[in-house]
Amino acid sequence: MISQNELLKLIPQALNETNLPLAGKQSGKVRDWYDLQNGQRLIVTTDRLSAFDRILARVPYKGQVLNQLSAWWFEQTKDIIPNHLISIPDPNAAIVQKVNPIQVEVIVRGYITGVTSTALWHRYSLGERNIYGYDFPEGLKKNQKLPEPIITPTTKGGETGHDERLTCAEVVEKKILDEATWNQVQTAALAIFNRGQELAAKAELILVDTKYEFGLTDDGQVMLIDEVHTPDSSRFWKSNGYQKLFNEGKEPENFDKEFIRIAYADKGYRGDGEIPSMPNDLWTSASRRYIAIYEMLTRKTFKPGSYPIEERLLKNIKEAGI
Repeated sequence: MISQNELLKLIPQALNETNLPLAGKQSGKVRDWYDLQNGQRLIVTTDRLSAFDRILARVPYKGQVLNQLSAWWFEQTKDIIPNHLISIPDPNAAIVQKVNPIQVEVIVRGYITGVTSTALWHRYSLGERNIYGYDFPEGLKKNQKLPEPIITPTTKGGETGHDERLTCAEVVEKKILDEATWNQVQTAALAIFNRGQELAAKAELILVDTKYEFGLTDDGQVMLIDEVHTPDSSRFWKSNGYQKLFNEGKEPENFDKEFIRIAYADKGYRGDGEIPSMPNDLWTSASRRYIAIYEMLTRKTFKPGSYPIEERLLKNIKEAGI
């Protein structure tokens, strides 16, 4: 167990960005990547934490957890569909096969919940009964389990710059993907989600919903890419007590990064205006939660990598021949 004092000391050293001696650096919200030779890519997962489409903080060990947890999930699901992972040269880095990302975010939902504009419960609470092309009956309650998981795709930052809702039929109608490829993606997504729910249940967690990303190789093979079933890409609830809380009309106990969004929302912040400052205790709590999720799901003891990260990273990628 990493102590509170140790985590507090590491906050200033948490990895914000990389500046490796490699050409063509690109960055997303949480990851930096560098294209390598032979159709490969180096992806470094930083300690940046984003919510409301804003970078809010740096959280010690967050990048390591996301990187190593995704690698674990890639291993658990490789019998369902190939993935882009080649190797893990460093706790925060992955070497992957470079593919062409499919321009659809594949959201799989097992429960009707959520308050964002694209969330099922939000649309249902507005009176909509046909959502994402699915017909929903009257009388559903927030956080209720769906009879079967469903896929609710979105574009990746459409004309508005924000993800836009799609129906499964529209993915083909709008010629984003051909029907055969989209069917393959949907079948894989539901199977991965089912595997995720099974393994989460063993950890006394409920995998509520998640986001998958897929890519195509040059010869048209579909691959699972990005991250899988992490606290960043997924919603988890604690299974113990869920049914009792649901029956009482209370919120389930979340076990992902939702508590950070709630902390900001309690201060009136939802992504607009100046970002309020938060006590360091929030970030140490986040670090402990990410580590706990890793250990619960993988049943492995988390082995913290050394800080500062970039010094270690440079050594490890050099040893990997990069």
